[in-house]
Amino acid sequence: MTTRVPFAKMNGLGNAILVVDMRGRDDRVLPEAAVTLAAGAEMHFDQIMAVHDARAAGTDAFIAILNADGSEAGACGNGTRCVVQALAAETGKRAFTFQTAGGVLDAKEHEDGTISVDMGVPAFEWDRIPLSEEFHDTTQIELQVGPIDGPAHHSPSVASMGNPHCVFWVENDVWSYDLDRFGPLLEHHPIFPERANISIARVTGERALDLRTWERGAGLTKACGSAACAAAVLANRTGRTGRDVTVTVPGGSLAIEWREDGHVIMTGPAEWEFSGLLDPASGAWEREDAAGERATG
Repeated sequence: MTTRVPFAKMNGLGNAILVVDMRGRDDRVLPEAAVTLAAGAEMHFDQIMAVHDARAAGTDAFIAILNADGSEAGACGNGTRCVVQALAAETGKRAFTFQTAGGVLDAKEHEDGTISVDMGVPAFEWDRIPLSEEFHDTTQIELQVGPIDGPAHHSPSVASMGNPHCVFWVENDVWSYDLDRFGPLLEHHPIFPERANISIARVTGERALDLRTWERGAGLTKACGSAACAAAVLANRTGRTGRDVTVTVPGGSLAIEWREDGHVIMTGPAEWEFSGLLDPASGAWEREDAAGERATG
């Protein structure tokens, strides 16, 4: 078996993604390799989407998702769009069904190049998110940032979109809050036994909101697709917006539709940056851009 496998460095609204082709192999991208790759400036990523041979009937591939710290993720909407674009260019297909640790996802590329991903049905029950203690109403739980008699943020809404999400509603510009300070603290809060993605959201209209996210295992990112879905759904669930919402993240905008059947559809772009080969065990890599030039790492 050859050591190195093809990869594509891509992004979904600035959410840095490595799509790694592991088809036809029995091994996997090791956490140590992910950490090594993420440490380099040129190859730094938020998530690795490792595409494996299908494991379930009716699916096109199994996608293993790794965060920049080597931990596993259950869902990555921006990364899924990148996988669709890469496989569509390779196969000519437009519609795909993927299996992930977070469930089965349907996705398709549109004529205009945008890509829609069915992110599935959100979970609101405390033990499915999961939380470490019972809350009957997860539209606002007892969690705060700052002193108990004057917290800076409190009573967030929580849900699972294949991974845990915690959303604080704010009144001011989302850029005016030091999410890089309290995000990592809350990611590891005991209330979240599997850690959580921490977001701050500001509703700007019946069909619009702004969002910033501290991603579990990745830190501050320019876009988090599952967080955008969670925020849109929770905004509707708390009476703040309708069911169709444009979510503006630092990297751009995503269209989120929470259908009447419960499924959440996310639509947005994907962008190829460069391709090459990498070693899934060590993280050593070799770049080949559109001109065929190579660089090693």
